[in-house]
Amino acid sequence: MLRLLLTSALLLALGGCASTPPAAPAKDPAPAAAAAEVPEPPERAFPAASLYPLLLAEFALRRSDYDTALTTYLEQARLLRDPAISAHATHLAQFMKREAEAYEAVSLWVELDPDSPEANNTLATLLIRKGHPAQAVPHLAVVARNDLRTSFPMLLSGFRELPATEKAALDDAVDTLLAERPDDTGLLLTHALIRDELGDAAGTRAALERLLALDPGQTQGLMLDAKLRLEAEEERPFQRIEAALEEQPDNSALRLQYARLLTRSDIGAARRQFEILSARSPRDGDLLLSLALLNQDAGDTLAAKAYLRQVLALEQRVDEANYYLGRILEQEGRPEEAIAAYTQVEDPSSREFFNARGRVGRLLIEQGNVSESAAFFDQQRASYPTLTEQLFALESELLTRASLLEASLALLDQALATLPEAGSLRYSRAMLREQLGDLNGMEADLRHILEDNPDNATALNALGYTLSNHTNRYAEAEQLISRALTLAPEEPAILDSMGWVLFRQNRAEEALHYLQRAWTGLKDPEVAAHLGEVLWTLGREEDATAVWRNGLQLDPEHRTLLETLQRLQVPPARLEGE
Repeated sequence: MLRLLLTSALLLALGGCASTPPAAPAKDPAPAAAAAEVPEPPERAFPAASLYPLLLAEFALRRSDYDTALTTYLEQARLLRDPAISAHATHLAQFMKREAEAYEAVSLWVELDPDSPEANNTLATLLIRKGHPAQAVPHLAVVARNDLRTSFPMLLSGFRELPATEKAALDDAVDTLLAERPDDTGLLLTHALIRDELGDAAGTRAALERLLALDPGQTQGLMLDAKLRLEAEEERPFQRIEAALEEQPDNSALRLQYARLLTRSDIGAARRQFEILSARSPRDGDLLLSLALLNQDAGDTLAAKAYLRQVLALEQRVDEANYYLGRILEQEGRPEEAIAAYTQVEDPSSREFFNARGRVGRLLIEQGNVSESAAFFDQQRASYPTLTEQLFALESELLTRASLLEASLALLDQALATLPEAGSLRYSRAMLREQLGDLNGMEADLRHILEDNPDNATALNALGYTLSNHTNRYAEAEQLISRALTLAPEEPAILDSMGWVLFRQNRAEEALHYLQRAWTGLKDPEVAAHLGEVLWTLGREEDATAVWRNGLQLDPEHRTLLETLQRLQVPPARLEGE
């Protein structure tokens, strides 16, 4: 939740902190229109040697030759040391998204006009983006001293990635400014957020008390207060938020944050808050969709469907509403109606697009209508030709999950005849061929991938692991896996493969090192099977059974793990208990 708070604050801050760049031009602007989009520099008497370059820059703007204009204005800004020219160069560089040039121009602008709020605000923004928030504090202070809105919380952008020295410098800079401006609520909030990020609960609480005494309804401060109270397991963690809402019942921003926070612990209370919000904004599709999902979680599918149909009637969030309506209908045992809802999800850029098509295919296959599923996917590929590869992959996965391996293989054969360079489909066919026992076919597909991309770590690992698992070509397998490990040295799946190929060569001690690293990075039943077997072989039977026990908790039916236990004749009693 704190991350959400910070993100919200920073988005708001950054939205109003930089100098407003000129509007972007149309794709083919007329010269006069393009020139109008970049502010003209103010008139003044310049040295004769500068008149021609400035005139050249002006005409470059009219021709939309922004590179020439920016280069010229920067040269003249350095030469003339005029704040207006520096400001103009800053605006143009921002418009062109050329941060290095913008930083140079605005630095000069601040040097020449140190009291300019706009110049200082822009320089502060660029310093924060460069990872120097402590250096930005004095410039934001200039903005604040001019009684302008100052977004101090934007100082925390990327705070967690900063080196410790930069975090300490920012903390000190904010403390120093806070001594000058003890009643600045934005600065107090920033101080509280920093103390919280540094793990200083007492310092955070002290800053929040000062902040909320000055502004009892400050949304981010109230949310941070609730976070601290939740962490301390207090009996009424939301008491301040509730009190603020009693005083400010129309504070929709605070109520929305409160409602979202409640979804983690009290669905009923969250639903009541969303109902209040929705009653005040009955045509807000986001609120209606939230109410639909909350009612679905609460088991009230009738209300959930009603809200979803309201969203659809408003023609808002259409894909999401149709998808979740399909999910409810599917759960109610109404597959035909569910399919009808899923097929209304039409935007290929939406998160629900592939999920909806996957559920249509799964429902048809479960009903025994494999040919209808195939026809559905054929129609989808015709309607969305740019998604052909992804749709083939999805259909193949559904067939494989339904244990229709031969049908899945035939589909991939068809797909690769159409898209011979589709590496993802070829890899899927290789894995499917391995399941069907066609090791030669699997190897051919993987080597085809490696011919096109010799540094494909996934293919290298898959081929090496399969050779170590199903053949005695251990040296070749180890070489392949070593190459993969060089490309992705911390990938748990590759570490597991290396451990396994070493074990297959009777190098158990060496294998143990890799398998322990794999298990640390990935709690997976297959890794548990391998690590447990190596430990068992080394006589560390208690350690082995502990790992296997963990693996069984992850997946009690995992084939490789169960086969390992059966092959080693591990008594079931050894796997019981802690």
